[in-house]
Amino acid sequence: QVYLVESGGGSVQAGGSLRLSCAASGYNYRSCCMAWFRQAPGKEREGVAALDTDGTTSYIDSVKGRFTISKDNAKNTLYLQMNSLKPEDTAMYYCAADFRRVGTCVMVPGTGRVGPYAMDYWGKGTLVTISS
Repeated sequence: QVYLVESGGGSVQAGGSLRLSCAASGYNYRSCCMAWFRQAPGKEREGVAALDTDGTTSYIDSVKGRFTISKDNAKNTLYLQMNSLKPEDTAMYYCAADFRRVGTCVMVPGTGRVGPYAMDYWGKGTLVTISS
């Protein structure tokens, strides 16, 4: 079992920045594929960024160059640094984890999915609101 707790959401103006954190604990979570998802009102949940156990990162096109996913193993924490925020980034953001082999933790273009498998573990989310 892996436990995930997000924090760092809030309300900022367009062009601003936020850093989301995801505190992770549980059995061998450091061997997990880790990812951030988001769900805007009235829309389906979509993957935003993924971090494989070998350090490979991937992003959806709409956040490339603006968002950065990273992990601090010493602090047991996953991060999502979000810069140049836009109103369309407004959503509930979720941290997710899944045990899978290296190389399968990659954003699949156009699908909102992370690799071929569903994520097994989810946090409860943190709300990000961007005003214009």
